Amino acid sequence: MSTPTLRVAVVGAGPAGIYAADILAKTDLDVSIDLFERLPAPFGLVRYGVAPDHPRIKQIIVALHNILQRGDIRLLANVDYGTDVKLEELRQFYDAIIFSTGSIRDADLPVPGIDLEGSYGAADFVSWYDGHPDVPRTWPLDDEVVAVIGAGNVALDVARVLAKHADDLLPTEVPANVYEQLKASPVTDVHVFARRGPAQVKFSPLELRELGHVPDVDVVVYPEDFDFDEGSNQAIKSSNQTKQVVKTLTDWTLREPEELTASRRIHLHFLHAPVEVLGEDGKVVALRTERTELVGDGTVRGTGETHDWPVGAVYRAVGYFGSPLPDIPFDDAAGVIPNRGGRVVDPEGEHLPGIYATGWIKRGPVGLIGHTKSDATETIRNLAEDVATGGEAAYTAVERDPEAVTTFLRARGVEPIDWKGWELLDAYERSLGQPHGRERVKLVPREDMVEISLGRRV
Repeated sequence: MSTPTLRVAVVGAGPAGIYAADILAKTDLDVSIDLFERLPAPFGLVRYGVAPDHPRIKQIIVALHNILQRGDIRLLANVDYGTDVKLEELRQFYDAIIFSTGSIRDADLPVPGIDLEGSYGAADFVSWYDGHPDVPRTWPLDDEVVAVIGAGNVALDVARVLAKHADDLLPTEVPANVYEQLKASPVTDVHVFARRGPAQVKFSPLELRELGHVPDVDVVVYPEDFDFDEGSNQAIKSSNQTKQVVKTLTDWTLREPEELTASRRIHLHFLHAPVEVLGEDGKVVALRTERTELVGDGTVRGTGETHDWPVGAVYRAVGYFGSPLPDIPFDDAAGVIPNRGGRVVDPEGEHLPGIYATGWIKRGPVGLIGHTKSDATETIRNLAEDVATGGEAAYTAVERDPEAVTTFLRARGVEPIDWKGWELLDAYERSLGQPHGRERVKLVPREDMVEISLGRRV
């Protein structure tokens, strides 16, 4: 007797979810795949986590677009797992469920004063300037001098967007409300603080070099912040990326003061660990850092020497963190769904049949977007193995008609947005940009996105 078509739900339509769906669609399995997304638009981190002035990275959307455009993976956006549909309900319609919900929260930075007014998480700021529909439309940009804590590309993105003249963002898809507020920002100086040395930062060479080409923004580095121990030298020798980063930073130390003539500055500080955010009347007034020193293996220790930097706002870009999902095990310390090779496991370490994870919610927020492909390959390989060894027992869905789930959602008052809906929104955003010679202007309000995608507005 032939087996039925395998029904699989993928929860999260960012790169991880789309890659997993694509790899699954190309297996030998007879499979029907639905891709759920809580937002009205797909593409996750690429749409809402990459700075608008990085169109090269956003070209990943083209590849993801081509996958979904094929038609063998059904998009069901505007459906929130845990609210609109629960796990036991999904199980009625699907034999397997893959969670690819990513990591969208800011990791904690446990220093005194971090909760003061004027202290922000980078993830929230990135969501704002990328036009995420679930964050406020306004952002408090009231300060001339700002601090950014972090030594990765997100810290660079935050610093660059804060310091860049808003008119230089106009060729991008930056939302109108974001442009207007950045245009009015009084910022002159953005200080970026890294706990370790120049050889330990996680900047990519291209991102760092791009920082040096922002119009009317100087990058300022300080020779006293440059130190290299044996671990640093080894990192430079063994990694071409580290070598390029160190060369770019070192070249900047050679510039003469008279060469720095821009109206805005991004200051890169190394070997400075944040120890306290200082405030008055509940508002940020300074950041206190402790000078650190390398100890030989690339790690650092505190020296006891502190410095107070007068700033009006502090942004922490110290990493992302996963969020727990209803009815799914969660590791609160690591911020991931506990799993073995993508197979979700319960607190006793037993695999929950038919439940899988991929992407950052599986392994944590490390690696570039492209790394999610190998991640998804492992998860799909194990899913396919489970189906093969499980036989008929692997086919657990009671409702096997693909239309049953959409009928169920609509009866609940949920309006799923399919691929044609995304194409309507895509065309609308492009039409907003066309009169201004821009590829698109991103639509921000959720209700507007839904109305356009469902064909109620043109």
